[in-house]
Amino acid sequence: MPTAERERIYERADNKGWKKWGPYLSERAWGTVREDYSPYGDAWNFVSHDMARSRAYRWGEEGIGGISDNKGHICFALAFWNHKDNILKERLFGLAGPEGNHGEDVKELYYYLDSTPTHSYMKMLYKYPQQEFPYNRLVIESSRRNRQEPEFELTDTGIFDKDEYFDIFIEYTKADQNDWLVTVTAHNRSATEAPLTLLPTIWFRNTWSWGYEQYNSRPMLNGIANNQIEVNHKQLGKYKLYCEDADALLFCDNDTNSERLYGRPNVSKYTKDGINNYIVSGGKKSFINPNQIGTKASAQYTRMVPAGGSVSVRLRFSDQTTMTGPFEDFDEIWQNRLSEADAFYADLQKNVQDTELLAIQRQAYAGMLWSKQFYYYNVNEWLKGDPKMPVPFQGRVYARNETWRHMYTANILSMPDKWEYPWFAAWDLAFHTLTLARLDPHFAKRQLAVILREYYMHPNGQIPAYEWNFSDVNPPVHAWATWKVYEIDKEQNGVGDVNFLERVFHKLLLNFTWWVNRKDVSGNNIFGGGFLGLDNIGVFDRSQPLPMGGRIEQADGTGWMAMYTLNMLRIACEISLTRPSYQDMASKFFEHFLHIASAMNNLGKQNISLWDEVDQFYYDVLHMPDHNARLLKIRSMVGLIPLFAVEILDESLLSQLPDFKRRVEWVLTNRPDLASLVSRWHEPGKGETHLLSLLRGHRMKMILKRMFDETEFLSDYGIRALSKYHEKTPYQFELNSEIFQVRYVAAESEMSMFGGNSNWRGPIWFPVNFLLIDSLLKFYQYYGDDFEIEYPTHSGHIMSVKEATLLVIERLLNIFRRDQSGRIAAFGADKKMQDDPHFKDLYLFYEYFNGDNGMGLGASHQTGWTGLVADLIEYLYKYQTQPQELAVGTEK
Repeated sequence: MPTAERERIYERADNKGWKKWGPYLSERAWGTVREDYSPYGDAWNFVSHDMARSRAYRWGEEGIGGISDNKGHICFALAFWNHKDNILKERLFGLAGPEGNHGEDVKELYYYLDSTPTHSYMKMLYKYPQQEFPYNRLVIESSRRNRQEPEFELTDTGIFDKDEYFDIFIEYTKADQNDWLVTVTAHNRSATEAPLTLLPTIWFRNTWSWGYEQYNSRPMLNGIANNQIEVNHKQLGKYKLYCEDADALLFCDNDTNSERLYGRPNVSKYTKDGINNYIVSGGKKSFINPNQIGTKASAQYTRMVPAGGSVSVRLRFSDQTTMTGPFEDFDEIWQNRLSEADAFYADLQKNVQDTELLAIQRQAYAGMLWSKQFYYYNVNEWLKGDPKMPVPFQGRVYARNETWRHMYTANILSMPDKWEYPWFAAWDLAFHTLTLARLDPHFAKRQLAVILREYYMHPNGQIPAYEWNFSDVNPPVHAWATWKVYEIDKEQNGVGDVNFLERVFHKLLLNFTWWVNRKDVSGNNIFGGGFLGLDNIGVFDRSQPLPMGGRIEQADGTGWMAMYTLNMLRIACEISLTRPSYQDMASKFFEHFLHIASAMNNLGKQNISLWDEVDQFYYDVLHMPDHNARLLKIRSMVGLIPLFAVEILDESLLSQLPDFKRRVEWVLTNRPDLASLVSRWHEPGKGETHLLSLLRGHRMKMILKRMFDETEFLSDYGIRALSKYHEKTPYQFELNSEIFQVRYVAAESEMSMFGGNSNWRGPIWFPVNFLLIDSLLKFYQYYGDDFEIEYPTHSGHIMSVKEATLLVIERLLNIFRRDQSGRIAAFGADKKMQDDPHFKDLYLFYEYFNGDNGMGLGASHQTGWTGLVADLIEYLYKYQTQPQELAVGTEK
């Protein structure tokens, strides 16, 4: 029987109803492209962290543990004051891109602990130091460090060493669709009592300052005594915030303090930073509105928190504005929703037996659900400016995203990380949808569909990359994600959503055509694409003209496109089962795949191959201006990506598609040159299946031999993106007496190429590891147990592809699991995180991981694609028929 939460999920497919309200606030709006109105695109400095408390935003809002409606009109979040800082803790602090020695970096400790898909229950934790927050020290020390040094983190300052901090738990439940219960509990972890001011804050996104007729009415907050705030909004109607036992209600306006920032007169006497100024000044009343009205308001709770003890406050935000006892049923509702959340996850995680993996998976799911954000960006309005500009704007000398004027986004989207990447990233989003599909298939399908809509996708068919440069090129993974989401949805519901497949398929056709027309420069079925992410830049920045001229034919770009054709082929076959005319499209993509496979072996019929017979590996090919060509022999993810191009078609499917089957057989009969490139098509595999792949058995074994070699790609924690071979033997390329080289580096970038923070040389990434695992399991589906490999290479252990793949999953999970000494690899050498009872069971889902020791690196809340750990746990139990035989440590 469906759980109560599962029933709520399926009430409607859009972001309304029970999903109208959620954790849709960003954690950083300052330093973003959307808020940048500078002439030259200096986003990080136009609105800085120091300016953020005083400037009303144009496109979004930010807060700690915040919620909003699905269009971001009414916002609620938490602010804190430890009675030491000179500003309120209203927003998470971090370094701007130019400040960090490895780029932008949040310098706070916070954790997403739980959430249901409809956000009927949510929980997060913020760790707030009791001593003055070390803002300046973090900036100064980070600026002193170079790229070869690690990042300077908040725990490195020693501010947590004496346990002088508060653990502040923020919890939400819903009584109904528009009725929130809020509990904030602050635990004093120190040995002495400490003061704390809690400031639950409600405000309106500023829509009234920009000169648009539809927003000419100003919404209003109105205080009643010390415990109620009336909320009146023209679009959303009336709500009320009930504040149990508040000390006071404080009001100001969400308007820019132009006097402080720009030396201009203020339009409001009580500006956005009014509550901040009132609190930190010791109660100077000139900063807040004595009439208790405004567009921003806080309930003030100042408490002395006993040593080792806690304080708790309760609030209720509801469209039921005439409640006489808003807290009478509070505890009952709370317990019901928590029980429903537990029941939902008990069902979702029913296959997982290990308690540690259950905890890791549930926190990964929580991070995915907390990372939703209302993303708003009308590029045309942003480029030209608004009718009324309350901030300095002299036009744009550098018009970022000029060719994307059609783009108008105003949707709830899954973010990679709501602080470090508080904007959608198209290929990240594709990976997010797999994990989201297990939680809420409707939301996952909507994410894939919306990114392909006409107000996102360029008229030429390009999918927008991310707001810093929509024209950048990401790997084409959306067809793969579409098929995976379809499979997960079908597995959960017993029937596949063919209408969804068909809708997305048509949009993907436009994008596929864009790739063919724009990225196959020579028309020879070999693709470029430039920077395609994750350690595959190579010796040159492939997104820029080469210093010696010429061009690069990319093994990864071509591998991605071969994968794309097979994904489209499989989708077309599925649609054809109910719409037979799609068999023509299946035939098209079958033949396109064959031509790409042919081209990889014989570029432009010049007897040049991306496969090197000496090294038994795929490489990029550099075409020089003098028409000579050479392989760029860098053993990187570039050479592994061709593994992704694999698809299985079984005989039962083909028998239902007679037109497609007839065309396939005609091509294989009449084009033996192409037929010879298809791995064993005429030899039925296990269960009468046929394999489409770029790799024959021999080439596959040769690639796996390198990939499973612990001196090359195989780490104790997954598959590295660059072979460790290049640590002692860097790849070198000489040009005009200058040496360009690629060297294995296990952690952060040491180079400034392509923005500096995008040129890693060896870490472990979950998305490409997941694609490798998914592909290997497809190979196993065809080959079965008879196809054996050595794992690890040189170990003498012979096993099936499935057994080796499951052991790779185990290694990836070992990033988060405790080893025999009780350490978690992701925490590195941080003793506080490893051993402290208030830290050690809290997981952070980092952007990538050290290729040698598994330490977490980069964005610390990149649950987006590192949330794939939840799917890997599912894979482990789905394919592991005898778990005891594959326990950790038995592989050696």
